[in-house]
Amino acid sequence: MSKQVIHTEHAPAAIGTYSQAILVENTLYLSGQIGLDPYSMELVDGIEAQIRRVFDNLKAVCHAADATFADIAKLNIYLTDLSHFQLVNQIMGEYFAQPYPARAALGVASLPKGALVEMDGIVCIEK
Repeated sequence: MSKQVIHTEHAPAAIGTYSQAILVENTLYLSGQIGLDPYSMELVDGIEAQIRRVFDNLKAVCHAADATFADIAKLNIYLTDLSHFQLVNQIMGEYFAQPYPARAALGVASLPKGALVEMDGIVCIEK
């Protein structure tokens, strides 16, 4: 089994000991993304902007692996306030088309850098 590190300058650099994503055969494992602007490395302001930035960051990492959101099989969403769940659904509908990925949404006490939302996922790439 070989593992390939996936990296793009169009998503935030890792802020710890991890890679943006790891490709193992046809499966891409996306690390958690928060709403960091990839160029300033600053957290964008507000929940809506953070949700959109997270989706944009994930999209950039997928693109670096020659994948799209249509290839995402599983998406995990972590929110510090579950009252934002409906807003995540609304914005997700702008980024994804049916069939939607399997998904979990969890309420958490806190996230890195004071983020309001984080997402990670698993992508199945046809080769």
